Amino acid sequence: MDTLGGLLDAPRARGAFALRTVMSAPWSLRILAESPLTLIAGVTGEAWLMPDDGEPLRIGPGDIAVTRAPAHYTVAHATDAPPQVVIHPGQLCRDLTGQSVDEAMTHGVRTWGNDPAGETTFLVGAYEQLSDISDRLLRALPPVLKLSRDDWESPLVALLCDAMVIDEPGQAAVLDRLLDLLITAVLKAWFARQEADRPAWWRYQGDRIVEHALRIMHDHPAHPWTLDALAAEAGASRAALARRFHERVGEPPMTFLKHWRMALAADLLCQPGATVSGVAERVGYATPYAFSAAFKRVRGMSPAQHRAAAR
Repeated sequence: MDTLGGLLDAPRARGAFALRTVMSAPWSLRILAESPLTLIAGVTGEAWLMPDDGEPLRIGPGDIAVTRAPAHYTVAHATDAPPQVVIHPGQLCRDLTGQSVDEAMTHGVRTWGNDPAGETTFLVGAYEQLSDISDRLLRALPPVLKLSRDDWESPLVALLCDAMVIDEPGQAAVLDRLLDLLITAVLKAWFARQEADRPAWWRYQGDRIVEHALRIMHDHPAHPWTLDALAAEAGASRAALARRFHERVGEPPMTFLKHWRMALAADLLCQPGATVSGVAERVGYATPYAFSAAFKRVRGMSPAQHRAAAR
């Protein structure tokens, strides 16, 4: 696992918010939802994304924008269009008087907007919760980024668009995986195009020692690693590994391992039949009590509370 691979391995959507939005001018949506990560993909027509702090971004067919919390922004048919609808946390849609507009603007399966035959269509995919390891991904991203149609080529937008309107058992899981694939592809392409604005860890790509330490922690999270043991496996001194790892990844090796174990545990806890003791063993904790205490310190809730919230 290289550093970029570890970073992009983080998104694991579970019941992500997915919607096909169809609009006719004039229209303007004020976004206050503060979802951890939101993807907006242009399909037809033109939309403008106006961050509260930043220049307007045009989203045409094939263009994609990604926003991260806590950015607020407006999406509209024109840069000077006043907001008509406000999207609040929890994806609650209200007009300027506070009245819900969900029912009036819903037009079939995962289709929403002011006109089902509108000239502008864009897809919205929002992660409502991310595992702890994804905090590293969020820290590496600007509040808003855009990938132009000319910058990349992928069939995933068309696949996601078709899948949005299918109403079948298990379709939500299909959308989750397509969203994961799309966001990973978009961010990989975006990172590859950066130069001066690349995050610090990017400049250390190819560091054999750090790459090896990352790989063995990723592949063997249950092993009772110490900094000395990691350094020995990576072929470096304890001090060299600690310094180079922190420079590249942005946190000490043992902190990364703790967060990786908790992120992995968060996914495992949501699998059918998973038990706290079984998950504890798989992520390197000798007792369910020690695991539960560590999980609560990192995530702010017990394993049982996390599983209930995810469900």
